[in-house]
Amino acid sequence: MKYGVEILISAILIILILFVVGYIIRKRYYKEIDRLDSQKLELMNRPIAEEMAKVKQLNMTGETEEMFERWRDSWDDILNSQLPQVDEMIFAAEEFTDKYRFKQAKEESEKVSELLKNIEKEMDFILNELDELVGSEEKNRKEIAGLLEQYQESRKYLLAHRHLFGEAGEELEKLLESVGDKVKNYENLTDQGNYLQAREVVLALSTEMEQLVEKMEKVPDLLTECQTILPSQIDDIKDGYKEMTQQGFILDHLQMEKQIETLMNEIILYQEFLHKAEVKTVEEGIQVTKDKVETLYNLLEKEVYAKHYILQETEKAENMLEQLIDTSDEINHETQIVQNSYQLLDEDLEIPKKFDKTLSQMVKRYELLKAKLTDKMTAYSLLEEELKEIQEQLQKMKQEQQEFTERLHNLRKDELEAKESVYECQRKIKEIIRLVHNSYMPGLPADCDSLYDRAEEQIENVYKSLNEKPLNMKQVQKFLNEAKDTVDHLYEKTEEYIETAQLAERVIQYANRYRRQNPELAFNLKEAEQLFRNYEYMAALEQAATAVEKVEPGALKRIEEIYESNEYSHS
Repeated sequence: MKYGVEILISAILIILILFVVGYIIRKRYYKEIDRLDSQKLELMNRPIAEEMAKVKQLNMTGETEEMFERWRDSWDDILNSQLPQVDEMIFAAEEFTDKYRFKQAKEESEKVSELLKNIEKEMDFILNELDELVGSEEKNRKEIAGLLEQYQESRKYLLAHRHLFGEAGEELEKLLESVGDKVKNYENLTDQGNYLQAREVVLALSTEMEQLVEKMEKVPDLLTECQTILPSQIDDIKDGYKEMTQQGFILDHLQMEKQIETLMNEIILYQEFLHKAEVKTVEEGIQVTKDKVETLYNLLEKEVYAKHYILQETEKAENMLEQLIDTSDEINHETQIVQNSYQLLDEDLEIPKKFDKTLSQMVKRYELLKAKLTDKMTAYSLLEEELKEIQEQLQKMKQEQQEFTERLHNLRKDELEAKESVYECQRKIKEIIRLVHNSYMPGLPADCDSLYDRAEEQIENVYKSLNEKPLNMKQVQKFLNEAKDTVDHLYEKTEEYIETAQLAERVIQYANRYRRQNPELAFNLKEAEQLFRNYEYMAALEQAATAVEKVEPGALKRIEEIYESNEYSHS
């Protein structure tokens, strides 16, 4: 009995679960069916019929008529065949869902979704073509009015101002005729209902008119450039060239006549291009020619400035050359004097010789420049470059002479500084002796004695080298640096030993208070005192500190603090 009840309850639960699951699945399928139905209604409400009605206001001939018939057939097929088929399939999907035949319901829903997608794609295609056709007609109507107005104005202007365009007027007339033919073609296509083809014609017309207007704006200015401005500038160059030649300027290197001929041929070529209204080519070419003309102006101007520079600077260069020769003589004399007292390096002795040799070359180069000026066979611009190079070398020579003269003067200065430095070393040694004396130390360790002897010997070497004739300052400086290093090291070592000795002495004095009570400490202190008398101050400090720390831990630190505070108060 118990098991029967459980089976019954389980069966009821399973039935309830199946019912709930079935209800949920049906609800989901009904929702999908409602979505598909809404999509169908949305497609049916799209304004295809209204848009097609707009087309009837156009010329219903040619491609417009053909497209309209195709759209109408497609739309009729959608309304009368495809959408009713959608209704049937949606109804079938609902029936399958009602009967819990979910697999068939799903298949029908998927077919409906695919068919609706195809219908939407077909409707989008129709609407796009409708928009393109109607839009083309509207754009054509608006744009052609502006193009016609532009065309009429251009035609009138060309007729009224034909003289401004020269032979290019014929080519511009042909271009206007071409525009007129396209306008007629546009009108014919529109009358025939071929609005899309007419749209292509309008776009081509727009480009042509833009180019035509640009040509008409630029041709008169370009003609003026080719017929008046550039020829006038070239004539100015010719006149300037002729006048400068008569004044004695050497201009053969410019090949001016050949360049002028090339410019004239270019201008003739640009005029031929203008006859064909090829303004872009002429614009680019004229800019190149203008640059060439400017270059020729600059070349002639450069010769004028070069002559002016030479007339102004030649005498200055000659004066500077003479001054450098005088300075070189002074340097030779001063070098000889310095050589008697100082030992100069071979490279230093070669410098005055180098000055003389370079100046000799500069004199020859300057004389050659003057000869070229007298012969009047060389362009001033080339002579200017030569003169500037000479001036640059003279300026460099002047700088080198100044530096060498300062070096000679500095030798005496270096000698005085070396003497002052060695005096300072001696003063520092006296200071070391005074420090040792005031510290009441029994003496200094052997390493300090060795340093002291070495310092004395090195100082003596400095004095000997300073008394040599000729004086070798490099040798003096070597001995001086060695002496300074040794004295500085000796001073540091002495200070270190004095400080260690004073601390050792204080530790021994402090530990004396325990000497009678502690035989071991007394013994250690006796050894420390012996080390102190033997100048072994660090060992004495370590021996005494170790002994006192055993009796009174921390004593060394307190002694150091007392020592430091006393040092601070004395300072």
